[in-house]
Amino acid sequence: MNRLRLLCVTLCALSFQLPALQASELLRSPDGKIRVELTVDEGKAPSYRVSLGSALVLADSKLGLTREDSDFSCGLSAAGKPVSVTVSDNYELKTGKRLRHHYEANRFTLPLKNAAGRRMDIVFQISNDGVAFRYVFPDGAGETHRILDEHSSFKFPSEAQSWLQPMAAPKTGFARTNPSYEEHYAQGLPVGKASPHGFGWVFPALFRSGDVWVALTEAGLRRDTCASRLRHEAPKGEYRIGFPDTRETMDAQDVRPLARLPWTGPWRIITLGSLGTLVESTLGTDLADPAVPAAKEAPAPGKSSWSWALMGDAATTYEVQKRFVDYAHDMGWAYCLIDAQWDTQIGYERMQELADYAKSQNVKLLLWYNSNGDANDAPQTPLNMLVKRELRLKEFERLKGMGIAGLKVDFFGGDGRAVINYYLDLLEDSAAYGFAMNFHGSTYPRGWHRTYPHLMTMEAIKGFEFLTFTQADADQEPNHAAMLPFTRNLFDPMDFTPVCLDKIGNTQRRTTTSFELALSVLFISGVQHYVETPEGMAKMPKFVQDFMRQVPSVWEETRFIDGFPGKFVVIARRAGDTWYLAGINGEAVEKVLSLDLSVLKVCESLSLIEDSGGPIPTQRELKLDQSNGLKLKLLPNGGFVAVLKAR
Repeated sequence: MNRLRLLCVTLCALSFQLPALQASELLRSPDGKIRVELTVDEGKAPSYRVSLGSALVLADSKLGLTREDSDFSCGLSAAGKPVSVTVSDNYELKTGKRLRHHYEANRFTLPLKNAAGRRMDIVFQISNDGVAFRYVFPDGAGETHRILDEHSSFKFPSEAQSWLQPMAAPKTGFARTNPSYEEHYAQGLPVGKASPHGFGWVFPALFRSGDVWVALTEAGLRRDTCASRLRHEAPKGEYRIGFPDTRETMDAQDVRPLARLPWTGPWRIITLGSLGTLVESTLGTDLADPAVPAAKEAPAPGKSSWSWALMGDAATTYEVQKRFVDYAHDMGWAYCLIDAQWDTQIGYERMQELADYAKSQNVKLLLWYNSNGDANDAPQTPLNMLVKRELRLKEFERLKGMGIAGLKVDFFGGDGRAVINYYLDLLEDSAAYGFAMNFHGSTYPRGWHRTYPHLMTMEAIKGFEFLTFTQADADQEPNHAAMLPFTRNLFDPMDFTPVCLDKIGNTQRRTTTSFELALSVLFISGVQHYVETPEGMAKMPKFVQDFMRQVPSVWEETRFIDGFPGKFVVIARRAGDTWYLAGINGEAVEKVLSLDLSVLKVCESLSLIEDSGGPIPTQRELKLDQSNGLKLKLLPNGGFVAVLKAR
């Protein structure tokens, strides 16, 4: 039996029946600490509020949808008795922060009807680490209706703060390729501040309300649905779900969701608790759809060599790529990614030679493709070979015959319904071929790597390539990298393409070598594409090279140790009986940390790689005093990695 289990939900009716409709229903998490007060006063809009313990996290926030044929935002009344059940799920996921997952929640379904008698259910699920809700249209089989607007909101107390990435203006940037989730984060803002570009804020969105941290995101994004974001304005700290700009589309299609009845919408997710709760939470995949049957034989995660980041388009030649295949072989890495313009600078015939050679070296090839269609003007080739299904399947057949292991597909067109359908077309068709998939210039995955386990990673971040473009982006890397475990990489794999140990080339690197090493542990990606070249790796001492050979590609457990968004972060991840501890300093000031590692239950020693003050790090063995913790000094923009054996 395949160890990646399909969704197994156990619904156990509770021993009481709720009344048909009260002015207010109180819902609780299994441990009773999270409380949701759901209010539906007849003739008014439904609303909810969320508390953790005695702290009010979200004040009265709106619920409801407007469908083109009917309004479900006000004038609602009961359509039957509310139903409460418990939900339990177990699954495995090799491309996330934890291998084995167990999810428990209390589910509450409130059946409603509007003034026209049309039915809508609001479904809430409350787990010990958060709240999720979605909308369901259970009736009207065969009908199809556009959803014109969603009224869901998240109202924070006035003193709350936010850490948010703004959405870029559509059709701006290189070859009109925005938005691609490639902006720097606005950090520590008072809630209610409008987004700087006027197009909203992307998910995951991070907030602090008193002592409670909150991460907002979505999951369960299916065909004919658009991806959403938080709207541009948030009056009095009330953030509302927004749909994409009309330009975020393909073939001039409407960007808004299309509900084919019966219909179930995406989950709106509110993870809440301490920073540790958020970093260790897996709600973003717990609420994703289970793996599709066609994706049972997913490719294995792994590490990859990659020339483009530091060497550019000119390096996409047979000779250079053969050298990078040898590099991957020497490092024990599974993959070698060959980027844009391979079709013209190498060609299919010589690529077959290279694939055969890579196979002899136990290395698999990944090839780059342009996805854009009419969505933007990016000119890189191979171009327009994946948009139409007939051409796509023909190309997939050819690649499979050549022994190609996967694709990197770049330059998507935003978050509109047509673009989301295109992602799903690519994922569904590639699953049958067993290709490892990587999307760049893309949206945020929203749990798709659980539904399609061959989806190894997606970009959706201002990644390493920007450090090579401008010094300003290189200057911001320490702060930016210290944001990502709390935001973009919180639930979903991220192809930042980390680890530059030597020189960037066009700009000056601001981080230390140990900082860069730490990113191999801090950043989660099913296939981790390392930017360092063979020449740069050869300059490193053997203990650094050995670490890069041994760092795992699948993590069984994750523990948050310490940190603060944008300032510093220390995380431990376990593979087998070994813990990998990594930390970075996001600020240009020295920090002294005292780390409590008792949660790791490690032995009394560890192997530490840390900064020396020069370009080459040092390694030392340390005795670990569990009672006093581990005291470390982090240089400005510095970092460390440590390897510990579990008891």
